[in-house]
Amino acid sequence: MTVNLVAELAAARILAVIRGTDTAGAIAAGTALLEEGVRVVEVALTTPDAARAVEALRAVAAAGSLVGAGTVLTAADVAQVAAAGAQFVVTPAVVESIAEAARLGLPVAAGAFTPTEAYTAMRLGASAIKLFPVSVGGPAYLKAVRDPFPDIPFVAVGGVGLADLPGYFAAGAIAVGVGGPLVGDAASGGDLDALRQRARAYLSAVA
Repeated sequence: MTVNLVAELAAARILAVIRGTDTAGAIAAGTALLEEGVRVVEVALTTPDAARAVEALRAVAAAGSLVGAGTVLTAADVAQVAAAGAQFVVTPAVVESIAEAARLGLPVAAGAFTPTEAYTAMRLGASAIKLFPVSVGGPAYLKAVRDPFPDIPFVAVGGVGLADLPGYFAAGAIAVGVGGPLVGDAASGGDLDALRQRARAYLSAVA
């Protein structure tokens, strides 16, 4: 069954980005996020054995939750994460994986920073645009890029802190992607209780 990534992101509002130095830590962090009610979780392929982490999180994710893979760059990456059960892919840039994932029916949030990149990524088959790194220009930049493309769903990613959420949603983001400010060091074996507290804070902010 094909996932409607745009509808799921718009409903969830938060995309948690897990980028760790330890496979077990990434799995533990993802499990804690899912247990706290974060519904959309991405494991970056820069995490050791990320495909195994995706597989493990798919096994524990409740119905209605989505587990995907990030930093997906190549067609080989797409094949690897699809085999692991990823339900969507995320890229950091306009790369070959976008068209390949679209060909397989795997929804893509494609990384783009400029209007040209956003338009190009959508033409390649992206479902949504991950405006990255959004902190460079903030909500005003998101609004400026979005104005000529009101039909492109934008996800604001890169340095989005808790206090930044209202500004990005007001500027038209359907969701925000949050790595460090939410996950902290939990995906590298850090404090899971602190992660759970941050997850609750983010979830209550978008409730």
